[in-house]
Amino acid sequence: MGGSALYIEASLARKLRPWDAHQIVNTNVTTNSPSSPPQGSLEATGHLGDVMKESMRTAYTVAKNVLGRRDPNNEFLEQAHIHVHVPEGAVPKDGPSAGCTITSALLSLATGEPAVQGISMTGEISLTGKVLPVGGIKEKIIAAKRAGVNCVVLPEENKKDYEDLADFIKKDVEIHFVDHYDQVFDLIFPNFVPTTNSS
Repeated sequence: MGGSALYIEASLARKLRPWDAHQIVNTNVTTNSPSSPPQGSLEATGHLGDVMKESMRTAYTVAKNVLGRRDPNNEFLEQAHIHVHVPEGAVPKDGPSAGCTITSALLSLATGEPAVQGISMTGEISLTGKVLPVGGIKEKIIAAKRAGVNCVVLPEENKKDYEDLADFIKKDVEIHFVDHYDQVFDLIFPNFVPTTNSS
C-alpha cells in the first residue's frame, strides 16, 4: 500500500462449537441455533477502511471456494472463527490491493501449509478468483525491495505498468504475472497435499 510493505496476520481465534457460535460478533455469518452445525466467521482489525473490509470479505469467500475445490475434505473455513489483523493498528489502511494476499493468508491458515517465503504480492481479488489490476505498482515494487523481497506477484493487467518502470527499479526483481488466484496458489503452495478423508 503506497510506499510501504503491508503485512497480513491471520490466526485461529477458536474452533466454533454448535452451542456458542451465536456469541461471535462483527461478522456477516447468519446466527446458528444450538442444534445446527457451526459456521465459520471472520473478524478483521487494524484500522481498516470500508473498501479494505469489503476486500477482506471477498477474500474470505474466495478462500472458501478455493479450499472447496483443492481440499474438499477440509472444513476449517466452514467451522472456525478467524481473526485477521493488519499491523500497525494505529495506521489507517484502505483499498482493495491486499485481496490476493489476504486470500493466501486464509488458505495458509486453513491448510496448515506455509506459503513460500520471500514472495510479495498485490492484486484485487474478485469473487470468481480473478486477480484484478491495482495502482501504485512502482511504489509497491520499491517497498518490496526495501523489505528484502525480490520476488513479486502482480496482476497480468498491470504488466504494462511494470514494463514502463525505470530499469533500476526492475533490476534484480523476479516478477510473476497472474490473472487468476489458482496461479498464485500453485506458486506459493508448491507442496500442498489435500486432506485425507478420515471417515
